[in-house]
Amino acid sequence: MPRDSSATKARLLDAAFTEFAAHGIAGARVDRIAEAAGANKRLIYVYFGNKEQLFDEVLRRAMTAGAESVPFDVEDLPGYAGAVFDHLVTRPDLMRLRLWKLLERPATTGLEADAFRRKTAEVADAQERGGLSPEMPPDDLLTMVLAVAQAWFSAAEEGDPGKIDQSWSPERLALHRSAVVEAARRISAPKSTAPQP
Repeated sequence: MPRDSSATKARLLDAAFTEFAAHGIAGARVDRIAEAAGANKRLIYVYFGNKEQLFDEVLRRAMTAGAESVPFDVEDLPGYAGAVFDHLVTRPDLMRLRLWKLLERPATTGLEADAFRRKTAEVADAQERGGLSPEMPPDDLLTMVLAVAQAWFSAAEEGDPGKIDQSWSPERLALHRSAVVEAARRISAPKSTAPQP
């Protein structure tokens, strides 16, 4: 019976995601990835080249899945921030993977740069139409909204940040989400719709 290479690749990518999120690029071990995937270690090199290229594919796959799960909505940046927060609550390992990437590979990838440019262009257009605050340059505004959405996942709270979704009560989770949405609204709303002091 022929081997299903697509299923093997998917298992290797899933196992690699878990390994990289837990240990970063330098600490990840291809032996553990292969064992977790139930595959021969040699296949990692056949399919992906090396450990660094495997990380690149894991990151690309995670970014693509994130963009599909949380589509960018320039017409509702507070809602978008809330959706990013919700996505990270269900997948806190994504934040860990992102932090390892920033630590070990701070240079922006082409995929990241392209996605950011597209979103920034949409923000700039919305600012010109008067739908978003023009007080910050579009790239700063987008960065602040994304930072607000991710802030709680790197905040110093009790417990393991990687298990933050399990350590928050539903009430605490709702308060955090509400704060994220409100902060994004205050950052992005035009002055005419911003709350009065």
